[in-house]
Amino acid sequence: MNNRSKKTTGLVQMSLFTAIIIIMAMVPGLGYIPLGVIRATIIHVPVIIGALVLGPKKGAILGGIFGLTSLINNTFAPTVTSFVFSPFYTMGEIHGGVKSLIICFVPRILIGIVAYYVYKLVRKVMKNSKHSMVTALAISGVIGSLTNTLLVMNLIYLFFGESYAAVKEIAYEALYGTILVVIGTNGIPEAIVSAILVTAIGRVFLKSRIRN
Repeated sequence: MNNRSKKTTGLVQMSLFTAIIIIMAMVPGLGYIPLGVIRATIIHVPVIIGALVLGPKKGAILGGIFGLTSLINNTFAPTVTSFVFSPFYTMGEIHGGVKSLIICFVPRILIGIVAYYVYKLVRKVMKNSKHSMVTALAISGVIGSLTNTLLVMNLIYLFFGESYAAVKEIAYEALYGTILVVIGTNGIPEAIVSAILVTAIGRVFLKSRIRN
């Protein structure tokens, strides 16, 4: 494949992953799954697969697009905790700001970067194993997903702890326990689903790239 063909293929694939992220974000209940005052998500899956196929830089861009969809959703279809993701949403006297943008974008940008290098590391460590690709895909799916969950929830605690506890109607002292429950009940299932989907879909894309 010559350089022009590679660039064209890369552009088409980038457009495909971008479109998937936008569709998942905009179709109700598809990418953002409402669970009371919070939303679970699987939009990190195309970000991870895109990073593995296209590299960490484009993976970071896809993560930024994920963050942008989160900003839009939390601005125009907010829940009571949307101020942690959008500086444009206010809940009574509680409002977001620059810290909201950090929570909204930084963890999502890091998803693809972290997943890519985890994948490469596992492939390197298991280079003599015929199962190295499957194992690396599954692990990168889990780690990429947890990168999002752990960073988002811990940054919420760090930047908006008291405000978040107030709208959730819990004592601030009990907040981190609640965050751990969210990580366990939402983050772990999201990571498992991510491992399955990244392994199944990523394998097809990567084998196709190797053949080409």
